[in-house]
Amino acid sequence: MTAELKGRPPDGTVGFLHVDMDAFYAAVEVRRRPELRGKPVVVGGTGNRGVVAAASYEARVFGIHSAMPSVRARRLCPHAVFLPGDHSHYGEVSGRVMSTLTDVTPLVEPLSLDEAFLDVRGAARLLGTASELAGRIRGRILDQEQLTCSVGVASTKFMAKLATERAKPRVGPSGVVRGPGVHVVEAGTELDFLHPLPVTALFGVGPATSRRLRRLGVETVGDLASMPEASLVAALGTAAGSQLHRLANGIDDRPVVVDRMPRSISHEETFPRDLHTASELQAEATRLGDAVSRRLRASSLVARTIVLKVRFGDFKTITRSVTLPDPTDSAREVVAAARDLLAAIDVTPGVRLLGVGASGLVETSAQQLSFTDGTETHDAAEQVTDQIRDRFGASSIGPAAAIRGDRGLRSPLDPDQRWGPDAEDPQSG
Repeated sequence: MTAELKGRPPDGTVGFLHVDMDAFYAAVEVRRRPELRGKPVVVGGTGNRGVVAAASYEARVFGIHSAMPSVRARRLCPHAVFLPGDHSHYGEVSGRVMSTLTDVTPLVEPLSLDEAFLDVRGAARLLGTASELAGRIRGRILDQEQLTCSVGVASTKFMAKLATERAKPRVGPSGVVRGPGVHVVEAGTELDFLHPLPVTALFGVGPATSRRLRRLGVETVGDLASMPEASLVAALGTAAGSQLHRLANGIDDRPVVVDRMPRSISHEETFPRDLHTASELQAEATRLGDAVSRRLRASSLVARTIVLKVRFGDFKTITRSVTLPDPTDSAREVVAAARDLLAAIDVTPGVRLLGVGASGLVETSAQQLSFTDGTETHDAAEQVTDQIRDRFGASSIGPAAAIRGDRGLRSPLDPDQRWGPDAEDPQSG
């Protein structure tokens, strides 16, 4: 198989890095509380309906992982330290980490607060090999932030991300085992590295696809690579079958994308108790829609489609959406669309979670001008509201629906409920 078919650049350059912070949220909290070092630490919603956002490796020894219900995490490790998340602080730390990465190369593609791809092929000519740069990045982040990261180095983005898993710490029967920190997949060895991996290592192979492939006798990536593409397409569909065939053969020609526009913007909230009345939920839809519109304006984006997500008390989840006549970032229009969608749903069984999202995003500069009466007045009012929030905080001003009894105004833009209601919430039950 030629270098090109393996997904490597024609010159065989190993120049893609995948940087992933180790247990980022938990590690940041331990840095702020050194007395917690070496203890199982869990960050997320601390109440009965919270979920785990991050777990230290000491907590992972007990089987705790992200997205796990906090109640289950407590059962697995009753003596763990549970902390509410502080997303704004994590964002500040992430900003400094990303700045460190852009000091190495401008070709940085952030994937989340704690993860990014880098293309260092140009930088390597001046600053050293990709593996040397990976080591320097780890050293700088450790020196500047007292945090560790793991780095995968390879000839493609896909392979670099897989390599990161080999670089990370891991947990075993005897506890936490330190990883090497950097793992390099050398040019020409991609398939040797890739094919023994379980097929679930491939992006897009979840439980359902894995079961389908297992029925075809596919257990490893190598098994998948040996199948004819036509057979995969017949079993999984054209898009999924072709993509998995390419990845199984190490083919990935995606570049690092520096300015990636988000596909959607959304806010959702799990309530301390199920809500059963339309009036309660319409108020929540107003708060969430207002927060979505604020983020749209902050990102200089407008949305074509508004999406409503409803999860009932029995965990049944439905979504409804509407495409607007014109793209918008107006709180008035986003909220109205969300409330209209909600009005068509029977909420009497009880709603556990409500979410409002915006998709079909385009940049504001690409928006067609509208001559709707009153637009200028509403735009001016929202600009003033944004300025007040920028200066005094997200909960300084907002719709009346955001007022929660004696707790005053609370906006979904405040991150305290990002991972579910906390234990001290007076409504928790």
